[in-house]
Amino acid sequence: MIYLDSAATSLYRPAQVVEAVCRALTTLGNSSRGTHTAALTGARMIFETRQMLSNLFHGDGPEQVVFTANSTESLNMVVKGILTPGDRVVTTVMEHNSVLRPLYEMERQGICLEIVGTDDLGRLDMAAMRQAIDFGARAVFCTHASNLTGNINDIRKIGGWCREAGTLFVVDASQTAGIFPIDMQEDFVDVLCFTGHKSLMGPQGTGGLCVRKGLQVRPLVTGGSGIKTFDKIHPLQMPEALEAGTLNGHGISGLKAAIAFIQEQGMDTLRIKEQNLAREFYQRAQDIPGIRFYGDYSVMERAPIVALNLGDEDSAEVSDWLAREYEICTRPGGHCAPLMHRRFGTEAQGIVRFSFSNFNTMDEVEATISALRNY
Repeated sequence: MIYLDSAATSLYRPAQVVEAVCRALTTLGNSSRGTHTAALTGARMIFETRQMLSNLFHGDGPEQVVFTANSTESLNMVVKGILTPGDRVVTTVMEHNSVLRPLYEMERQGICLEIVGTDDLGRLDMAAMRQAIDFGARAVFCTHASNLTGNINDIRKIGGWCREAGTLFVVDASQTAGIFPIDMQEDFVDVLCFTGHKSLMGPQGTGGLCVRKGLQVRPLVTGGSGIKTFDKIHPLQMPEALEAGTLNGHGISGLKAAIAFIQEQGMDTLRIKEQNLAREFYQRAQDIPGIRFYGDYSVMERAPIVALNLGDEDSAEVSDWLAREYEICTRPGGHCAPLMHRRFGTEAQGIVRFSFSNFNTMDEVEATISALRNY
C-alpha cells in the first residue's frame, strides 16, 4: 500500500508513539484526581506535554495549553468562547468547515461575518484582508495552510495587521503544526488551534489550543476538573477553565512521544523531505494528458499537498481506481472546504488530493506517477 493521505491523518507513526500509548494504557491514572503514583504519573506526563507544546509554538507557558479531541473542538471552543452578537468577524474562503460552520452558527445569532477571497491559484487576497482588518473586527480566523491546495498564508503579516488594529488573531494550524515553524509571539497569534494526528504524528483524538495569557475564552463544556469541587461554577484558572472531564491521557502520552521525535529529527529536515516528495510528484505529473492542478506550485514554501483532476473525470472515480488497482490511498471529493471548491468551480467534480509524509519515498512517487499514466 502507498499511503498519500497524510493531510487527513498520519498512518505511519514513529515507533515511540505506539510504545508510549501502549505503556500509558497500563500505567497512567487520572491526572489531577489523586496523589497516588498512577495519578501523579499521568499529571506529570500531561504537564510535560503542555510544556513541550508551549515551547514548540512559543506560547505563554504550559498553563495556557489546553487539550481537546481535535482542531474542530478547539475551533468551536474559540468561536463560541470569544464572540458575541454584534461582533464583526473576518475569515477566508480557504477555511475548513470546522471554522466555517461554527461561524455560520454565530452569524445566525447576530455576528457580522466577512469572508476574504483568493485569486485563481487559491492564494489569499492580502489587500482585501488588510482592508477588512482596518475596517475593524473583533477577530480574524485564518488557516495557516489550505488543506485542499497546500497554499501557505503569511500569518506573521496578517497577525501584525491584527495587532495594530486591536483585533484578535486566531490561527488554524491543522495542516502545519509540527512541520512548519510557528511563533505565537513573533506571529502575533492570540489563539493557535492544532490537531495531534496529522503532521504532529500523534494519535487520533488529540489536539488543543494555545491561548495568549490574559485572553479569557468562555468554556464550551463545564464539569469535573479535579479542583474546586465545591464551587458552583467551573474554575476560571487556566488550563482547567477550558478542560472538563478526564483528558485523553493515553493519546497525550503518544503525542508527547511524537513531539520528541520531531525535535530529535529536526522540523526543518522533516518538512524539506515532505516538500521535496510533493515537488517531485508535481513535476513528474505535469505531462500527464488532461491533468489540471489547483494551488500555487511556483513556491517551495507550501504544505506537502498536490491537488489535481484528470480531465473531467469524477475525483471519486479516480481515487477509487487508484485504491482498487494499485492500493494507492488518496482523498477525493470536497475535503470539507466548500468555499475553495466554489472558487475553483469543482463543487460537482471534487478534487483528488495527494498528501505526503516523511515516511513516503521517491519510489512511491514514481509508482504513483506510473499508475496515473495508466488511467
